[in-house]
Amino acid sequence: MNNVMEKKKALITSSKASIVQDTALSCLGSFFAFLLVRWLSEPIYGFTLHFFIYVGCALAFTLLGQLLSGSFRNLSPGVSYWAGDRLLLTILIKEIGLAVLMSVDKGGFTSHALIILALAADALFSIAMILYIRSYVSRIREEDAAIKELSERLNALVFGDDEGAARFADEAKGSGRYNLLGLISRDPEMDRKVIGEYLIYYVPDDKALEALEWQLGGVDCILFPKGNSGGGAEGADGETGGAPGGSFAPRGRMNALGRFVKRSFDVVLSSVLLIIFLPLIILCSLAVLIEDGSPVIYSQERIGKGGRPFRILKFRSMRRDAEAMGIPRLYSGENDPRLTRVGKFIRQHHLDELPQLWNVLRGDMSFIGYRPERQFYIDRIMEKNPRYRYLYQIRPGVTSYATLYNGYTDTLEKMLTRLDLDLYYLRNHSVLFDLRVLGLTFLRIVGGKKF
Repeated sequence: MNNVMEKKKALITSSKASIVQDTALSCLGSFFAFLLVRWLSEPIYGFTLHFFIYVGCALAFTLLGQLLSGSFRNLSPGVSYWAGDRLLLTILIKEIGLAVLMSVDKGGFTSHALIILALAADALFSIAMILYIRSYVSRIREEDAAIKELSERLNALVFGDDEGAARFADEAKGSGRYNLLGLISRDPEMDRKVIGEYLIYYVPDDKALEALEWQLGGVDCILFPKGNSGGGAEGADGETGGAPGGSFAPRGRMNALGRFVKRSFDVVLSSVLLIIFLPLIILCSLAVLIEDGSPVIYSQERIGKGGRPFRILKFRSMRRDAEAMGIPRLYSGENDPRLTRVGKFIRQHHLDELPQLWNVLRGDMSFIGYRPERQFYIDRIMEKNPRYRYLYQIRPGVTSYATLYNGYTDTLEKMLTRLDLDLYYLRNHSVLFDLRVLGLTFLRIVGGKKF
């Protein structure tokens, strides 16, 4: 009963937050629309007074529209057909109200064309911002659910090498709080034996525990069955039933506001750059087509956020038979014989990655993250360092902190070094960190540095 009441309260709170959010964004749309038309018009006498009247009435008509359309009853903060339908009706009522207002007081605008433009821009800005925020909220919830295993469950080992320890591990696993990695024992004869579904690891001291943590890709805690204190063993740091210990697995630290700012930045910048670079994109497409025919765009499956595959886009820089044998091969630098002449040029100047702006706009990638890999290479990396899976908490990037200092990875050793740098980024990334990496990347490209 208490859970039902708590869920109901949460829904009511979410509904109130959505109403406030939609109302604020509607007024913000009116704010931008009025300023846009003011910028296109002649100077307006009494501009400040007209402005506050317009925005104040926009607030009043938005609230009236929510009341008449019934959108205030929408408990979901995301996007749905019902929510979209109510939203359009709310904005329509708002614009009708503003049209009536402008028929009485033109807001200082000198022509009916400017009034129509103001109303059209008002509706467009309001709807676009509300739908964008609502779709962002929906996507964030889906993504958070997809990486719940990585971000919420603790990687745990159970101290013990008998049936009781295995039963305790089953209970811990069933609680939903832990991802059980196995059992640990002080008895060397138990090493690599299996009880139930759990492998036993021989851990005589702290050094062995540290090595095991690295091998398993991070251990968040060691759990002790009741009545087993670990026998006073070194490196078993904690209390009965559950103990924080060892080195915690790396987690993404950017909060919801930071993720929103980062995603908004990606959407705006990728949209602007796609428009600015459109002539260059057409030119590169023609150059690739003339030299080596179609296809111009090379798409390849990579693994992104949540471990989900996506198709990364690039201008094709290699011959069409570059991997004719079907075996993935690493890029071997600018002297790679598979490169075409155009391909060598666009690689040197990073023009081959222009189509990835579409990946950023779609949400497959971010401007800053970790460089996404093919499953073929991920499998080989994880044989050496299972911590790669923690990168699935964030979107891969067009560029990365690791790329600045590690360059292109043409060997498995470089991939493992890059992984260490990527995990450092995961633990420390923020909006300011991303801006720093983006700025350094731009400076190095302009300076002609190859990486």
